[in-house]
Amino acid sequence: MNTTNKLQVAETILAQLGGNRFIAMTGAKDFLGDASALHFRIPSNRTKANRVTITLQADDTYSIEWFSVRGFDKIVKRSFDGIYADQLRHLWESETGLLTSL
Repeated sequence: MNTTNKLQVAETILAQLGGNRFIAMTGAKDFLGDASALHFRIPSNRTKANRVTITLQADDTYSIEWFSVRGFDKIVKRSFDGIYADQLRHLWESETGLLTSL
């Protein structure tokens, strides 16, 4: 698998969240994509998490994990499985309180 295909999943996840509008509205930054997931940092929010991982599952749904990293410790704040693409924005907004678009 070449680099373009590896990043396609991460780019699709970001597009489903709202793309550049999502980035502007939420303050998300430091994006990292791999073959099946999108990882990024987020500012203060209801979940008390500072990082997020959204992973594409084999059944074409997503799992979302909000967590905090302090030093070498990873503390999972919230985690959801079986999320469909059309549910991503609503789940994001209800859990974090950060709007994905105007």
